[in-house]
Amino acid sequence: MVWDRSAEYRDPESLRALQLQRLQELVTRLYIRVPFYRRKFDEAGIRPSDINSLEDISKIPFTTKQELRETYPYGLLAVDESEIVEVHTSSGTTGTPVVGAYTRRDIETWSHAMARTLAMAGAGPGDVIQNAYGYGLFTGGLGVHYGARMLGANVIPISAGNTKRQLMIMRDFGTTLLTCTPSYSLFLAETAAEEGIDFRSLPLKAGCFGAEPWSDNMRREIENKLSLTAHDIYGLTEIIGPGVAAECEVQDGLHINEDFFYPEIINPETGEVLPPGEKGELVFTTLTKEGTPILRYRTRDITYLYRETCSCGRTTIKMHRLLGRTDDMLIIRGVNIFPSQIEEVLIRIEETQPHYQIVVDRGSTHLDEVEIRVEVEESFFSDETKGLERIRSKISEEIRSSLGIGAIIRLVEPKSLERSIGKATRVIDKRQI
Repeated sequence: MVWDRSAEYRDPESLRALQLQRLQELVTRLYIRVPFYRRKFDEAGIRPSDINSLEDISKIPFTTKQELRETYPYGLLAVDESEIVEVHTSSGTTGTPVVGAYTRRDIETWSHAMARTLAMAGAGPGDVIQNAYGYGLFTGGLGVHYGARMLGANVIPISAGNTKRQLMIMRDFGTTLLTCTPSYSLFLAETAAEEGIDFRSLPLKAGCFGAEPWSDNMRREIENKLSLTAHDIYGLTEIIGPGVAAECEVQDGLHINEDFFYPEIINPETGEVLPPGEKGELVFTTLTKEGTPILRYRTRDITYLYRETCSCGRTTIKMHRLLGRTDDMLIIRGVNIFPSQIEEVLIRIEETQPHYQIVVDRGSTHLDEVEIRVEVEESFFSDETKGLERIRSKISEEIRSSLGIGAIIRLVEPKSLERSIGKATRVIDKRQI
């Protein structure tokens, strides 16, 4: 299903013209109304009139998360405060929260972006969307909610947690589409198995999963256990929340809603803009946001962009599924490792469960040591220690072969690793650097 054919099937030339017009309007507005951006423009020696092509965006300085924190709460507001109708913030677990403020028009834009996202997963009027993203300051819950209502679907605002009740609601109300983090969907599957619930007996057909990195192997695990088609979705509070990009039925890259959000890929070390196909850090400019617009925000997410004729018919540029983050990349004895790479290896090994944790520390030799804790099926803990040793060796060899590092493999019993109703904690780095 397609929510907005005129936008999603737009020809590239008219799209570029629209993007340039919106970019020029945005920089002019920010230069006049937001002292933070006027100062950055002045320091860089540029004026809004210097932006005459989309390529000229490279003249504009980046915006960083630290700068968003320093302007807390309303330092980036581009409208009168009386025009703000809703505020969201990041969790603030690693510092001062980042604020996203929305006008009525911003909420309408968000609703359209999320309606496109849910439609790409096959949702429409008559569908029952069980929204297990958290409601509140977190953007996940309300973003899905607005999109589902715009679409004309029946949304169940159950929010995160209360897993047995999630399953009861799913069965009793005939949920057809589930939204939550990918790790929580596996927890739902685990609990359903304990309760004797077979997902194949439910009308569930699709899920929209995001808010944390996940691999293609985890996708196959989710699709198999929940008997649905799993779609990757992408968004972040700094830009608007969920609705920035999503997978269509082809499940080959995420279509970016680039009439709303202008994407770039840069070299994270030099800031140089990279061409399509080259891997680097994802940067976004909000072309239409009114409340707290943002120019060239460095997301820290690693991916690449590419434009191709998608068999779904959409013409919008795609981003590959996230390959990691510049700030969760682990450097182990000089080797760059992303947790998603370790996940890819673990899920290929059929004896393991999709629940793991990576602990990095420095031993008595002061060298980096990696311990991978991974759950395996309960039957392997019965009597044969040879079985456990075989699995441990298998994982160790696969990690060394695929990633080029040695790791201590610790096999643990099912449910011994902490479960999360939101973003899972995959890495514990104890190194004192």
